[in-house]
Amino acid sequence: MTTPIDDYLAGLGEADREALEQLRSTILVVIPGATERLAYNLPAFRVAGKVLARFAAYKDHLSYFPHSGTVLAGIEPGLLEGLDHASKGTLRFGVDTPLAPELVEALIRAKAREVGLDLAPSTS
Repeated sequence: MTTPIDDYLAGLGEADREALEQLRSTILVVIPGATERLAYNLPAFRVAGKVLARFAAYKDHLSYFPHSGTVLAGIEPGLLEGLDHASKGTLRFGVDTPLAPELVEALIRAKAREVGLDLAPSTS
């Protein structure tokens, strides 16, 4: 059985799909019980009804959305090195510059704290 996120990824070119499948896997390591749905027609990951992460593919880049305008400001600057901050709530990256698992975990944990969720320690 496919999910809406599977369908979203299936509609992408190979490089974009592979990069976002890797990101999806990383997200699910951090929040293994997340509900995967589309939010604003983009893949989203919810815990306790709260969206903790979203991502998307665009013509010239991929994006990660921490689903908050304040999460990025609290991330250790070294984790964001080399990434394009499209706005205070978006990270742009290319298929050749995937987001480090440590960054993804930091982003998700920061968003979880922001909405009052206590996530279990990562198994990574």
